[in-house]
Amino acid sequence: MPRLIWLLAALATSWAPAVLSSSLDHFALQKVLTDASPIFGDYSHTSTSKAEWMKKYPDDTLLVHMNIPGTHDSATWNYTQATQDANRGITELNQVAPPVPEALRCQQLPLIDMLNMGIRVFDLRYAFDPTNTSIIFYHSQGLLSETVSLDNVLFGFYRWLDDHPSEALFLSLQYEGSTAKYASNNAALQNKLFYTLTSAAARHYFVQTKNRLGTLGQARGKITLLRRFDLDRLPSSYTDSLPGLHFSPSQWEDNGVNISLTYNSKENLTAYIEDYYQPLTPFGSNATENIQWKYNATTTNLIKAAAQHQDSLFWTWASGTNTLNAPPDWPRTMALGNGSLMPSGGVNQRLLEFFKQQKGKRLGMVMFDFFDQPSELVDTFLQI
Repeated sequence: MPRLIWLLAALATSWAPAVLSSSLDHFALQKVLTDASPIFGDYSHTSTSKAEWMKKYPDDTLLVHMNIPGTHDSATWNYTQATQDANRGITELNQVAPPVPEALRCQQLPLIDMLNMGIRVFDLRYAFDPTNTSIIFYHSQGLLSETVSLDNVLFGFYRWLDDHPSEALFLSLQYEGSTAKYASNNAALQNKLFYTLTSAAARHYFVQTKNRLGTLGQARGKITLLRRFDLDRLPSSYTDSLPGLHFSPSQWEDNGVNISLTYNSKENLTAYIEDYYQPLTPFGSNATENIQWKYNATTTNLIKAAAQHQDSLFWTWASGTNTLNAPPDWPRTMALGNGSLMPSGGVNQRLLEFFKQQKGKRLGMVMFDFFDQPSELVDTFLQI
């Protein structure tokens, strides 16, 4: 592992020995990966064609010209009723009561499986833990793990990149509000996030280019940060020091069908985004109608990506829910349908057929719920 020294540099800063033995290096890293497992999953080194699908593309390929699969609310795979019940001892102290797990669970496989199965864009929602000391992961009021920190998960990504240096990862980080009674996106949280993303290990593993996507060669073996957060409680120099692309929450239209967000005004670089996560169908609509509305919004943005020849970023979110329906259409229903009641399936099944018709076209980044179903969904998307 040629870059292990960079991982251990961050670990060793609070330890007395200046040089750690190789065995201690190994045990230290294993502890971090074990601590990360409730979110990251149990680490496994898999070198298959799907785990290294970027190998077939030349270094000079522009990232904005590629089709790159991602997952929406990537860390929710383990948010079951058992997880919610296990966290009650801490969440009942000062947290807003979460809804049923089905409302918040958008995946069923851990991050390590996503990586090995070809996923390259990860959507992670963060906030302080209920004691306001550690950055952990949430979906809405759902506390996904009270112990797994952002640092833990980043080390999992770093280790995986050491094992798969041909690959490029993209990490979308977004502050999740309303997670607890006293939660706040305050200076303390923003300061901790800043130092996590500018640590020695992060400086090595994150692409340091700012507000521009370059070539695959420049991004291989590294993470490109997609900053869906502001550091508005800190001096502007903090924001200026962060790498990656900035998508300010203030400019990201909520439930937007057609979002145009300029992330580099000097070069007029714009992202075209669909994030229509809650279809505004008429009251009383059924799941079939909600899925159709979501599918229509998703494919509209994908068709634009295929037709547009400029070097623009297209970022499409195939994820959705509809909490206004009775009964509600949870993320699983929107993605996969409702069994025999919906023979044509959910958004994923319909996208599979759409992808088969788009072979050879640029579609950009696409974020899925329950990405592993149908099993050929990601493979078909990557073969375009």
